[in-house]
Amino acid sequence: MTPTPTRSARFRPDDVLELECPFTGTTVTNASRYHVSVRWPWLEVDSGAESFRWNGERALPTPEARECELFRSEPVETALKAGDTCRVGIPPTVVHVVEVHHFDPPLVTGMLPRPACYLDVLPQGETRDPELEDQAYAFDPAGGEPIGVRLLFRPYAFLEPGDEVADRDGRAWRFDAAWDWHPFDGAGPGAPAWPLALLFRGGEPAPEEAAAVGRATAAGSHAEELERWTALTLASPATGRW
Repeated sequence: MTPTPTRSARFRPDDVLELECPFTGTTVTNASRYHVSVRWPWLEVDSGAESFRWNGERALPTPEARECELFRSEPVETALKAGDTCRVGIPPTVVHVVEVHHFDPPLVTGMLPRPACYLDVLPQGETRDPELEDQAYAFDPAGGEPIGVRLLFRPYAFLEPGDEVADRDGRAWRFDAAWDWHPFDGAGPGAPAWPLALLFRGGEPAPEEAAAVGRATAAGSHAEELERWTALTLASPATGRW
């Protein structure tokens, strides 16, 4: 079974997560055809942000805006007007990670706490399109918004980016991500045939590391990892990676 991470755990591309945020009461400050602005109930204004100042509000898109947004309102956005009270939160939602961003020092956004990490995610049914810059939804997994994050599936959880393995046919591969494999023989894109033997992990792997990879790939296949991921995400790996 795949372990559940804590809020400070590391994430990586292709992780499949379930997100949820308790619905919390707030007030509508403005409403239009495309957006409903509400007083954001969790984050604080960053008085130390010199270049810009957050007004304490957040705009939630209506369906007509066609924007990716995980937070929703109750009642729905189209039923709200300025001065109404509502609740905002995230219902249980399955997403997959497309990118992980780290910031040192933490990023200045005008809001507190300042994020040290952002995850770019897509909801079920959406495949990443490299031509769309703003397709994914970004959030801080350890921020002030009480978003619960549960790891549902990590393909190739037994490997680390940069690992080198030999497959059943004796071919050597470098693992960069679940759907991003590079054969050393230059024979073209594809994926290794299981079982796998760990050859390199920042140097010669420890015996227990090599044994763990052998056990994990004694049965199954790359196709089964992909099938499980696809069943959860209802998406395809990003174009150009598989």
